[in-house]
Amino acid sequence: MQSLGPIPSLPNYQTDGFFDELVDKNNLARPDAEELVSLFNRFPPQELSRRQHAIEQALFRMGITFTVYSDKSGTEKIMPFDVVPRIVSAILWKHIDAGLRQRIRALNRFLCDVYNERAIIKEGIIPAELVDTAPAYLEESRGLKPVNDGWCHITGTDLVRDNTGTVYVLEDNLRCPSGVSYVLQNRHVMKRNFPQVFGASRVRPVTDYTSRLFQLLRDVAPPHVSDPTVVVLTPGVFNSAYYEHSFLAQRMGVQLVEGRDLVVEGDFVYMKTTRGLQRVDVIYRRVDDTFLDPKTFRKDSVLGVEGLMDVYRAGNVCLANAPGTGIADDKVIYAFVPDMIKYYLDEEPILPNVPTYVCQKEEDRKYVLSHMDELVIKAAGESGGYGILIGPHAKPEEREEFAQKIKEDPRNWIAQPTLELSRAPTVIDDHLEGRHVDLRPYILCSRPDDVWVLPGGLTRVALRKGSLVVNSSQGGGSKDTWVVAEQGQAVASAHDDETDPVDH
Repeated sequence: MQSLGPIPSLPNYQTDGFFDELVDKNNLARPDAEELVSLFNRFPPQELSRRQHAIEQALFRMGITFTVYSDKSGTEKIMPFDVVPRIVSAILWKHIDAGLRQRIRALNRFLCDVYNERAIIKEGIIPAELVDTAPAYLEESRGLKPVNDGWCHITGTDLVRDNTGTVYVLEDNLRCPSGVSYVLQNRHVMKRNFPQVFGASRVRPVTDYTSRLFQLLRDVAPPHVSDPTVVVLTPGVFNSAYYEHSFLAQRMGVQLVEGRDLVVEGDFVYMKTTRGLQRVDVIYRRVDDTFLDPKTFRKDSVLGVEGLMDVYRAGNVCLANAPGTGIADDKVIYAFVPDMIKYYLDEEPILPNVPTYVCQKEEDRKYVLSHMDELVIKAAGESGGYGILIGPHAKPEEREEFAQKIKEDPRNWIAQPTLELSRAPTVIDDHLEGRHVDLRPYILCSRPDDVWVLPGGLTRVALRKGSLVVNSSQGGGSKDTWVVAEQGQAVASAHDDETDPVDH
């Protein structure tokens, strides 16, 4: 909300020439951030640090954790949180919302096509070799027809902004996207600690995510089921996102199960209970594709349910997301999403991709190998900040190592220019410093043309000075994301609990 007096500023804050989410190049608050910046200026010394510490303690008591498998000092970590929210204007969010809905519509059509008619391949828009050699492409999913032709029910799409403020899609996450529990819990603690400025900022609510998720899961049940039983399938307590699995199950009021809790009998899936077997109709699976069914995929999997894919093919259970969606996460296939939008929707992309060099293409590969010091190199199938080389910051021997990997397996590598990612003020010790951020909104899709975008998402922040890697597994943290409401849109109350109980 814009004030009538002088525009407040952050006098001791340095933007260092980067596009900043809260202030302009003169350190003046952007229109929707004026209330927040004014509040910071009224704070006595150490107040921001005090509130930061109070929120960290609250998150610790709430047990909001994730797991870092590679950390030898201990895997269980409290998700780092920064008290300064990211504010997204109504105009910018309208653009993001439209772009994400368009993208998911196209990706869903691509998944349906690539596992069935393969028209986009037959017409030469995407080479068959790039699809068929992708590790995430499942031959076992060929011919599948999910309920409503819905493949990617739950998506987390990573967005970044460059120094001009342009929004780009960095990557798509269609398998088991995580992080939405942090969005809901971050909002809960921020409203308790900043009620007045939150109320004055006309922030859109995120409270209804789990009720919408629950309704989506019911909507995609097999058509012959009138009152479907929904469960959340987790790999177990040692999974990095187990907190989220249990959080979402609890909020939706459904059972959290492991593979050993389910059994296939006949053409149906059942859950073991103290009262006997109960039929299951919808499984929100947080288990990777190839671990879902040892009969169909990995024979050594103890995380899935033997025979599950047979029941799925028979149409007697819905899996969300559908097995095989990982092909759309592949970073090589990502380069073709603008072509998918034009092919399936006959539209121009609203949100652009980051320009991408596909190393499988000889011309692109030659360019990448001769410009390693300028580019970000990424492995096609990796996630979580792994398998990445940031060329300008890498040592010569590291660049040479990656060059050799590209020559040995070009299909597995892409390269992109190093974007100057936008930054946001972040509490560092007792003052504010700029840190690079991205944004992961969450999208629900019950059928190809029914797409809803959560107004906000997980703003991830690279807490290490100068770092461009925002992943929590690489030392990143998160911020609350405040999307400003347009006239007529719902506004979150500063006093709501936002626990979003699902009414069964």
